[in-house]
Amino acid sequence: MIIARAPFRISFVGGGTDIAEFYRNEPGAVVSTAINKYVYITVNPNPGIHPFKFRVAYSVTENVNEIEAIQHPIVKEALRLLDYNKPIEITNVADFPAKSGLGSSSTFAVCLLHALHALKGEHVTSEQLAREAHQIEVDILKRPIGKQDHYASAYGGLNHIQFMPDETVKINPIICSKKVRSELFDNLMMFFTGITRDAGSVLKEQVQNTPQRLEILRYMRDMTGKVINIMQDGNDLSEIGRILHDGWIAKKKLASTISNDIIDSYYEAARLAGALGGKILGAGGGGCLLLFVEKENQDNVRNALKSLTELEFNFEPEGSKVVYISD
Repeated sequence: MIIARAPFRISFVGGGTDIAEFYRNEPGAVVSTAINKYVYITVNPNPGIHPFKFRVAYSVTENVNEIEAIQHPIVKEALRLLDYNKPIEITNVADFPAKSGLGSSSTFAVCLLHALHALKGEHVTSEQLAREAHQIEVDILKRPIGKQDHYASAYGGLNHIQFMPDETVKINPIICSKKVRSELFDNLMMFFTGITRDAGSVLKEQVQNTPQRLEILRYMRDMTGKVINIMQDGNDLSEIGRILHDGWIAKKKLASTISNDIIDSYYEAARLAGALGGKILGAGGGGCLLLFVEKENQDNVRNALKSLTELEFNFEPEGSKVVYISD
């Protein structure tokens, strides 16, 4: 039995420039961090005495005898990609539900691939995990999503991630003091809006709009440099909150489905209560609301958003890893 773990992520600025329709013409970039909430996947070779060759347990349980009969698309394609056709049981649990804006499907893909590689006795790099996970979701399954989630989960840490026209990805760890990083996370709050959505449906419109939104996307990409400078300088982290606000205003211009009246009402209530800025994480349309709130205003924001569930989280320095191997 092997258990792998991969972290969820939150993205600060630059989202949308990791989509091929943008970065294949000019570099894209994001600033994101892994957080201490995870997907866990267990893979257990089936000794062959069970009535089904493949058992896959997630929100439902599948018992089938052929890879092609597996309904979970990522599981099916991961087994095919790694040419693994032996009896196996695959189970999944996660700290956050799917469709929460935290990169759940990409984190799942990274984690599953890591577990399967380990089961085959193969060492795998973070770059390979991210590349293969992206290959499954974008090249094979044709999902209209970007690259950032796969790399954030595979590498972990706080990073400036650049997406180059030749398809290479540059991972640049943001060097800041532990004190600054702790202060940053102390000023972040996250609330689940209760709205779930399919990221692909939101991103499909955004992808179609990309040629007409290049200036907005460049503006969002260039925010990454400002955020990095603030983190490295460490003197006025509150400016990150204001940049998040500017980025959220810009992001809403990329597609009509990124926000709605309900999300806007939550965001405005938080701002009136003292939040300096924030954004809906992931593609938009629902999921989790990230806010930058100075400590003295956090109780006010909690009260303003008391109908929502607050989600506690912190920094995660490591990416995907194997956490257990049985003899």
